Order: sequence, then C-alpha cells, then structure tokens
Amino acid sequence: MDEIEIGPLRLDEAEAVVDLAGRIWRAHYPGILSLEQIDHMLEQRYRPVLVRQFIARGDIWLAARAAGLEKPELVGFAHGHPIDEGDYKLDKLYVDLDWQRQGIGGALIDEVAARASRRGFTRLVLRVNRRNQQAIDAYLKQGFTVATIHLEDIGGGHVMDDYVMTKALT
Repeated sequence: MDEIEIGPLRLDEAEAVVDLAGRIWRAHYPGILSLEQIDHMLEQRYRPVLVRQFIARGDIWLAARAAGLEKPELVGFAHGHPIDEGDYKLDKLYVDLDWQRQGIGGALIDEVAARASRRGFTRLVLRVNRRNQQAIDAYLKQGFTVATIHLEDIGGGHVMDDYVMTKALT
C-alpha cells in the first residue's frame, strides 16, 4: 500500500467527501442501480451540510489521505454511528477507484472497528446492495457474514435491496 494516513475527517473536507462519493458512485453503480437512483441517493446522503452534522453529533468519520504529496489527497473515507445496543453501523465506506485493492478499505474498517470497540460496541453492522458482488466479496474477506436481507423504499420510486452483514468486534 502506498503511504496512506488515516485519521479523523476534518470539517473542511466535507466538500471533498461529496465530490469523491459522486465520482465513485457514478463510476461503480451503473449496472447495479439506475442513474436516477444514483442521483437520488447521492442527493439524500451526500451534502456537505449533512457530513458536518454527522461529525458534530459524534459519528465516526475517517479520511484516508495519500501522504507524501504537497497537499494530502482524500482517497477514501468511512462513516459509522451507533444503531442499537452493542451494534455500530458502518454506514459508508468508499475508496477512490484508482486507489482500490491496496488495503485502504480494510484499514478504514479496522479503524472504525477499533474506535467502535473502545466505545463499548460489540458488533459492526452494514448494508450492501445485493447486486454489488465486488463489495460483498471485500466485506466477506474482512470477516463480515451475511445476516439477513433488507428491502427499503427510499422514495422517488426507488428501493434499496440490501444484505445486512455483521462482524463481531473483539
């Protein structure tokens, strides 16, 4: 893995998260989701004001930055928050397409898991589109298992058809 620094996302990086998410979603999800659903979900979940609100409420937001550059470049991010007693949701995990398969996603998962465990949580939970085999395989490699299926109407005529995956925290 190239030199990558993982640390808390800064408030001034909210726009970079939104930009990176848009690039990743528009490159990765066609064929899995319609372009209309991609735009709908990006609008729902990726606005700088939302990122800042989630940081302010105490959610874990981590940035993966390529080091050794004049200005470290955001190449990935993760977001997690409590959902139930003992359960911590890994809500977002994305790595720039040019930086994938270098261990960055695994490092972000490990750091979210460590921080959640220090807060007393015993399990990571995530949802992944059932047609996103690349992500499912990556999560299985990281020790997650499929727990159930979750269907959710998210408005605009769109449905999320996900696996719920879990991983015990030690």
